[in-house]
Amino acid sequence: MKDIQYKIVNGAAEKEIPAGIQKMVEEFTQKCRPIEKDIYVLSDEKTGAFFVECHLIAGSLMKLCTIDVPLDPDEEEQYRANRDIVEDNVAFSQMKADAKEKRTFSNIVGEYEVSHNPKYPIKIIGGQHRYVAIKEAYTGGISTHHGFKIYFELNKEQRLDVQLISNTNIAVSSDLYDRLQETAAGPQLRQWCQKVGFLDDGQDFSSKRDKGSPMNVRSVRSFVLSYYAGGNVDIAEFENTDTTPILCRTGRPDSDWEQLRKDKKDIWVDTELQKAAEEFVLLDDAQRMAIENVLLKDKNKAVPYVYAEKALTFSIMTAWAYVAGILRVNKVRLQRHYDLRNSAKEKDPLNAEAMAKGRHKTDPENYRGLGTRNDAKERGRCVELFYLQAESGKGITPAVIDAAIKRHYTKQAKLEQIKAEKKV
Repeated sequence: MKDIQYKIVNGAAEKEIPAGIQKMVEEFTQKCRPIEKDIYVLSDEKTGAFFVECHLIAGSLMKLCTIDVPLDPDEEEQYRANRDIVEDNVAFSQMKADAKEKRTFSNIVGEYEVSHNPKYPIKIIGGQHRYVAIKEAYTGGISTHHGFKIYFELNKEQRLDVQLISNTNIAVSSDLYDRLQETAAGPQLRQWCQKVGFLDDGQDFSSKRDKGSPMNVRSVRSFVLSYYAGGNVDIAEFENTDTTPILCRTGRPDSDWEQLRKDKKDIWVDTELQKAAEEFVLLDDAQRMAIENVLLKDKNKAVPYVYAEKALTFSIMTAWAYVAGILRVNKVRLQRHYDLRNSAKEKDPLNAEAMAKGRHKTDPENYRGLGTRNDAKERGRCVELFYLQAESGKGITPAVIDAAIKRHYTKQAKLEQIKAEKKV
């Protein structure tokens, strides 16, 4: 191959290119052979990250790139930065068809990095679907040029920033943003989830909440925050306290979660929290098994599979955790709360069918029953349900569901009265 003379140009707005970056860019040009002769090195003024924009030919590109990219290659190499490839997406199918017709793609984002997996020095951070389309077309003999933005010597914070902006568009789920944020914060939450059973060993959080998918970051954060919020409730004042569990924000930083991690240093060694999480996993398992057994015994029985995942709805999960936190000081009732998973011999422990019929006279026509929505009212109702169940420990029945819903409305009226009286 004829040697190409590249000119490295400083376009970094009066900012000197460090010698290490200069050397890496020169190495990149010789290995990756961009079609441009003048290579402008630019700098992101927000983060200080250095990058170049250029075009690479698919033929050489396929030998040098990988989409198997960790967010933190030094400490958490097994956890990926990219979202999952969505194979059945219509737009992706069109993208692959376009690539075979010699479509030139642009704005594929990568990092030139040789210390980890040096066989593939270009790690694709954004545009993995375009990369796969290009690769399939290349396998069929199509090799054209494509536009790249290549970064150099990113630190952990810069890499997170690049991965977030590269994966931020309308089609990307907020769960991926949460996962990237949590990975950048450290491995503690993931390791804790693997320990208590929220995740399997070596499993990462879901990048998109869906049926049968792993636990997502929002669910776990909400569980932990609700547990500690419940722990702040005085049982003697339960009837006069707003007992609404916490549902975390998603797709953006959550100040409540960040504050908890900052203030409470013993989260990951709190044995009572760990016990609560393990008990919830058992409840979820019991719920799934009960529904699956029904479906196995009678395949014609009209049991919605959503009943199997009832425990993982945000309203159920946060309310259950909240009540577990309240009852930390009452071990007898706490045990009744935990024993809910063993309360139903023939039916599912959450009695999803009965909950589907639970409603208040003020509920709209399209309301599908207790535990199907995630708003504050729904979460508060579910707290009353689990708190009431723990008083007797006899399980969830239609009568308990009805009483819980009515108790919620009675409490809300009481709280409004208290608020009004304070103004007098």
